[in-house]
Amino acid sequence: MATSEALLALHAEMANWRHDLHAHPETAFEELRTSTLVAQKLESFGLKVHRGLARTGVVGTLSAGAGTRAIGLRADMDALHISEQNSFDYRSQHEGKMHACGHDGHTAMLLGAAKYLSGSRSFSGTVHFIFQPAEENEGGGREMVEQGLFEKFPCDAVYGMHNWPGMPAGQFGFRAGPTMASFDIFEIELTGRGSHAALPHTGIDPIVAAAALVQALQTITSRNVDPIESAVVSVTQIHAGDTWNVIPDAAIVRGTARAFKPEVQDLIERRLREICAGIADAHGARLKLRYERRYPPLINAAAETEVCASVMRALVGPENVLPVPPVMGSEDFAFMLQAKAGCYVFVGNGPGEGGCMLHNPHYDFNDRILPLGANYWSNLVEHLLPAAA
Repeated sequence: MATSEALLALHAEMANWRHDLHAHPETAFEELRTSTLVAQKLESFGLKVHRGLARTGVVGTLSAGAGTRAIGLRADMDALHISEQNSFDYRSQHEGKMHACGHDGHTAMLLGAAKYLSGSRSFSGTVHFIFQPAEENEGGGREMVEQGLFEKFPCDAVYGMHNWPGMPAGQFGFRAGPTMASFDIFEIELTGRGSHAALPHTGIDPIVAAAALVQALQTITSRNVDPIESAVVSVTQIHAGDTWNVIPDAAIVRGTARAFKPEVQDLIERRLREICAGIADAHGARLKLRYERRYPPLINAAAETEVCASVMRALVGPENVLPVPPVMGSEDFAFMLQAKAGCYVFVGNGPGEGGCMLHNPHYDFNDRILPLGANYWSNLVEHLLPAAA
């Protein structure tokens, strides 16, 4: 198995890669500099490199021995539209963009594993190192799959990993079955008839209709979804009006819905459409509704999850490998798991103190765990693709 010493020797190099990526964040499908850096590193390690899936995606392929099995390891590369509020030297140089979810760390860890394995060749088979763009909101994982990821790079299984603030560094988390929720979005436009605010009876007020709608949507999870199931419907935006004394013509309500089962997604969408139609009709407003299913639930395969858990236990001890509850956040690695069996795990990022939580302007990936993540990837490869004795 991969040794801690061998990967600790790559620690400083991985940290340098990570800091460079952090200082130059790129958002969905704009990861040109990032993907070039990744491709150049993989080529320097001797891997065969393919570019262009999902526009800016990179896949590096490494084979060793006579084994015929192949697996995929995936890291995400994109940043978020957040203005960084950290003050360290490698803070974002791109105003309004930031690695606030640790994708810089994920990329660095997978590069570290690729470098180690390219030198050790301590496995028999093929590893595809998948560097995915546009995980945040835009479905880069879906595009990679639709554009033939697993036809071009056949895999028996595919694996992913995410850092987790609040979980101590040195620990891992895992879950079989439904692990992360679906990601649906909705946009509701209510059109009434504008009027003077002092003469509301001469118009149709879309703001009143929107207020009633926001309240009514909360009944979907409280009164329609089985209490045993998990679901969220959150309104996150309301836009209407421009001044104090005018009732506007229209109001726009936007938000997101989350669930772990397709049948719960179906229920949420159906009830949302019915409630919107009823509220609009009751207030005399016209309705325009857009509902999109962005990401499916992320579902880990049982057998692959147990393999990952056993590798983690061997690496850090059973006491540091913990089952975790389902997460209502979403992850487009779910598209890869729809196409192939596999598992997505969590690695502890340490305390989430001082705002160091995901999607926070004070977040920073914990460099201490870079060797641990790379070690996990390397050990997983050596376990799944054992070299001949």
